[in-house]
Amino acid sequence: MNQLPPEPEKPLNSDCCGGGACCPCVWDVYFEKLAEWREAKRVLETQAAEPEDGAAQKPG
Repeated sequence: MNQLPPEPEKPLNSDCCGGGACCPCVWDVYFEKLAEWREAKRVLETQAAEPEDGAAQKPG
């Protein structure tokens, strides 16, 4: 994967019943997907910062 998928859409407050009985809650799903998206973004940013051809390697 070399392209970041779209950031997960935040649920509306009205999407949650507020009862605490839903498992998983729409907010649980959102925050799980957001954490996955942030990790994917971090990986892509790290890969983009690394040289592709090994030019930064020290001659040995």
